[in-house]
Amino acid sequence: MAQLKTTFAGLTLNNPIIISSSGLTNSLAKIQKLEEAGAGAVVLKSVFEEQINMQAGSMQGYGSPEADDYLGAYVRSHALNEHITLIEDVKKHCKIPVIASINCYSDSEWTDFARLMEEAGADALELNILSLQTSKDYTPGSFEQRHIDILRHIKKVVRIPVIMKLGSNLTNPVTLVNQLYANGAAAVVLFNRFYQPDIQIDNLTFTTANVMSSPSELSDRIRWTAIASAEVPQLDYAVSGGVHNGKGVIKSLLSGAAAVEVCSVIYQHGNQIIEEMKKELTEWMDDKGYDSITQFKGKMNASAAGDINPFERTQFMKYYSNHEE
Repeated sequence: MAQLKTTFAGLTLNNPIIISSSGLTNSLAKIQKLEEAGAGAVVLKSVFEEQINMQAGSMQGYGSPEADDYLGAYVRSHALNEHITLIEDVKKHCKIPVIASINCYSDSEWTDFARLMEEAGADALELNILSLQTSKDYTPGSFEQRHIDILRHIKKVVRIPVIMKLGSNLTNPVTLVNQLYANGAAAVVLFNRFYQPDIQIDNLTFTTANVMSSPSELSDRIRWTAIASAEVPQLDYAVSGGVHNGKGVIKSLLSGAAAVEVCSVIYQHGNQIIEEMKKELTEWMDDKGYDSITQFKGKMNASAAGDINPFERTQFMKYYSNHEE
């Protein structure tokens, strides 16, 4: 029977299905159930810079800078201590790899947070630098440089693998991926999802569009994983967004990923979907005669595409030139 073990960011996973940072991974009880259901690893619910700063700001205004500073520091310490306690509890009771998570947009006190997470026992750290660049005075390239600067600073204080989870709003993800590799990243996750806004036309209010991913999002992830894994093969990759079944896992691995991060499909179908995805992957591997994931990982990435690369613009032009009316 096919073996589903894989290596991601230096960690050995029993299978390539990682549960991404979300409300699914914010307590020991939930994570224990995910492990029992067959998850290969978990990314803990993120420490959010914006949320911490918002809470700290709401505590200010008590009349003195000293009081404001004290309350702000208390809020930050409380939020971090909750995350540290979760890391310690999960490591004590679970055997699957535990990846801590920081969701940040500035290069501030995250080095101290990262060090404490490592001391608490986290097996790796995922950095999620998610931000929209909307200022008319924005300097092109500065957002990408921020990823590199934060990574450099954190790598100075931790020895555990650092994983970078990127948003899709990048001019050239491959250039950034290459720079992240040069500065010590162990893996890259493609891509994070922006929560999309919507407008209610009846009462003219803002609302949230569908927060769950859909299988249609997978193609963009496969494109960039296939290109990046061919251009920067030294890194490990994970696909995040649009993986809703075993076929999605298989396609991700073929494109060059070592693992996938899933969330929406668990919310929609429950933890039992993990075993269904593993079963579909195993059956496909047995049918194709693959004993291990390494035998086919990246088999369909851009380096295997030859002169006509289906992941780039030339294929688009070829398609439409053959469908003229």
